[in-house]
Amino acid sequence: MTEVVKKKAMTNAEKQKKYRERQREKGKREMRGYLSQEALECYKLISEQTQWSDSMIMSNAVRLTYAAYKNGQIGLLNSWLTKNKL
Repeated sequence: MTEVVKKKAMTNAEKQKKYRERQREKGKREMRGYLSQEALECYKLISEQTQWSDSMIMSNAVRLTYAAYKNGQIGLLNSWLTKNKL
């Protein structure tokens, strides 16, 4: 006779922990923060136009900021954001 072994269902917290562990194993890092009202409006527009996920928006934002930095354009970028109140 074969015995049926039931697995205990994972809680949401356990699933989230396992997901975060898999992401870390892939070399990914979670970043957290709060968006200002201006940034939230920008986020909504980017999300609607590109259909990117939160992760893709965050990754591209960091990469674009780095590109501006490497090309000596941080001052120009910051000036534009200030002038356009974003």
